[in-house]
Amino acid sequence: MSYLQIRNVWKTYDDNVILEKLNFTIEKGEFCTLIGPSGCGKSTFLRMLLGKESPTRGTILLEGEPLSNEPGSDRGVVFQKYTLFPHLRALENVMLGLEMEHSAFLGKAFGSARRRIKEEAMEMIKAVGLEQSAHKYPSELSGGMQQRLSIAQALVKKPKILLLDEPFGALDPGSRSDMQELVHGLWQTYGLTAFMVTHDVKEAFELGTRLLVFDKVRNDPHSPNAYGATVVNDIKLDKNKRKNKGEGHVDHDETIIA
Repeated sequence: MSYLQIRNVWKTYDDNVILEKLNFTIEKGEFCTLIGPSGCGKSTFLRMLLGKESPTRGTILLEGEPLSNEPGSDRGVVFQKYTLFPHLRALENVMLGLEMEHSAFLGKAFGSARRRIKEEAMEMIKAVGLEQSAHKYPSELSGGMQQRLSIAQALVKKPKILLLDEPFGALDPGSRSDMQELVHGLWQTYGLTAFMVTHDVKEAFELGTRLLVFDKVRNDPHSPNAYGATVVNDIKLDKNKRKNKGEGHVDHDETIIA
């Protein structure tokens, strides 16, 4: 059984069709990069995986069971805009998710539970390279460091799926390259299944093990919202390309026209 199954998924808002006829499966551990024109539904698809949106038609199955229609700890998400709490230090930002899970009412842990949570959060802080900045506030961190902190927040609860919505779009080229290496390393270390929306085609090819291209195949000039986008190309990529300084290749024999 495939890890994630997308079965005839559509998404519409009133008469506006955003996505249509999505049909594909994802295996555990794949890194899927999503590209396509602006407004073609890539982020909408990501929100459906997160549980912030539900399919209008069709089904999304995770390990054979319907995907929960609300966000859960099995899915972590990183956006382009940092989702940090400015009044909390870096370590406290990462601890918060675990504390909320421990006590949703108080949002705070005490005693041995707090020590355990602090240790887990610190391990994740180290994993993203922020050990020396654990006690700084977000405003004291650079853009790249803030995004590292956002990634630590997303991963501290050990999700099965990592969702990335243009996470490097606001970074300078140097920081962007560092973050690409970091995310790729964390994906491998934690055995994640990842989905990343990006407008950078080079980035999509270099990071992904699979490239999903979204676009419209049907258009009506008199009714532009009548049809939605779908996956027009599903390309499997060389999983070892990052080890060869990003000079991987596309296995054209495995290209699928959706």
